Amino acid sequence: MLFLYNILVYITGFFLKIAALFNDKLKLFVEGRKIVFDMLAKNIRTDDKVIWFHTASLGEFEQGLPLIEQAKKDFPDHKILVTFFSPSGYEVKKNTPVADVVCYLPLDTANNATRFLETVRPRLAIFVKYEFWPNYLSALKRKSIPTLLVSGIFRENQAFFHWYGSFMRKSLQTFNHFFVQNESSKLLLEHIGFGNTTVSGDTRFDRVEEILHRDNTLKFLEGFVDDNLCFVAGSTWPEDEKLIVDYINKDAKKNIKYIIAPHTVQPSSIQKLRENIHKKTVLYSEKEEKNISDYDVFIVDTIGILTKIYSYATIAYVGGGVGSTGLHNTLEPAVFGIPVIIGKNYKGFVEAEQLVALGGIIPVSTKGEFSSTLNHLLENQSVLYDSGQKNKAFINKNKGAKIQIGYYIRKLLK
Repeated sequence: MLFLYNILVYITGFFLKIAALFNDKLKLFVEGRKIVFDMLAKNIRTDDKVIWFHTASLGEFEQGLPLIEQAKKDFPDHKILVTFFSPSGYEVKKNTPVADVVCYLPLDTANNATRFLETVRPRLAIFVKYEFWPNYLSALKRKSIPTLLVSGIFRENQAFFHWYGSFMRKSLQTFNHFFVQNESSKLLLEHIGFGNTTVSGDTRFDRVEEILHRDNTLKFLEGFVDDNLCFVAGSTWPEDEKLIVDYINKDAKKNIKYIIAPHTVQPSSIQKLRENIHKKTVLYSEKEEKNISDYDVFIVDTIGILTKIYSYATIAYVGGGVGSTGLHNTLEPAVFGIPVIIGKNYKGFVEAEQLVALGGIIPVSTKGEFSSTLNHLLENQSVLYDSGQKNKAFINKNKGAKIQIGYYIRKLLK
C-alpha cells in the first residue's frame, strides 16, 4: 500500500505542475514549494530548538493559534515553525509575527519527509485537527520525535475505521497523544486500539474567546453604524447574497445598517453584488472619499477585518451554508453574544449543529425564511437577547482546551 501511495503522490505532483500553468491558486501551491528547503536552511540553524505546527489551511491555523501563542510564551528560546498545505492559508499568514518561520509543507514523499525533518530537527511536531501524511508520520516515528494531534475529530466514514484502512491506521501509531474534540472521536480511536486520547475540546473556542479581549475598534464603522441596528453578513457567496440582497431591497426600515463581507473580493464580484443592491451602497475602498454615514449598505472589499466587524453587529449571518461550498466560522460572531443566521447545509459542522439545537443559530432555506427569521429577531428584543446569550454561554462552557494541551506540552518538553 505504501508503494502504491508513493506512486500516487508522484503522479499527483506531476499533474499539479501542469495544472498550475492554467490555475493561479495551483501555481502558488507549486511555486511556493520550490523555495521551502532554501527558506528552512536560511532561517533554522543546527543549534535551534524548534516546535513545528502543521495546519492544512487558514481555519486550522486559527484553531492552532492559541497553542502557538502559548508555546511562544512558554518556550521563548525555541523557534516556532508553521507549515501550510493550502495557499489559502499560507498566502494570508506567511508574514504572521507569531511564528519564526512560515512555509508550505512539501509533498508527502519519503525523500521530502526525511529531508524536511533533517533540516528542521523539531523537538515536537503538532498536527492541528487532521492531515495524516504517512511518509511524514513514519519519518517522525523513526526519529522518535514526539508528535501530537490537537483539536482532532474522527468520524466513522474515515478509512481508519474500515477493513481497508490498515495502512492509514498504522500512521496513527506515530502520535504520542490525541487531543480530540468530542467523546465520539475518543471512542472511535479506542475501538481500533488507541487509548492515548483526551477529550480536550476544540481550541477554536479559546481562539474566539480571546477576540473579546483585544481592541476591536474600527473608527470608520462607528460613523457608519451610529446608533442604528446593524446586520453583518460575513464570508458570503453569491447564493447567500441572493437571500440577503432580496431582503435589503424590500426592507423599508430606517434604523438598520447592513454590512456585507463577501468571501471573494475580486472587483468583478464586488461590482456585481453592488449593482444588485437598490439602496445606497458604499465600498470599504471608498470610505475615505465619501461620508459613509449617509449610506445604508457597506460592502467590505478587503480581507482581514471580519472578526472586528462582527463586534458591531446586532445580528450576524455566516455564509457558505446555502450552497455546497461549506459553512464558514460561526463561532467568531457567536462570541459577541448575538444571534447567528446560516444556510440549511450545516450538517457535519459540529458547533453549528449544537448551537442550532440550543437556539443560538438559526438555519434558513429560502428568501421567505430568511426574511421572517430576521424580522422576528429585530422585532422581539427578548428573543434576540436570549439567542445571543445562548451562543455566548456555549463558548464559555467549551473553552479551555488550550490549558489541557499546554500543560501536556510543558511536561513533555521541560
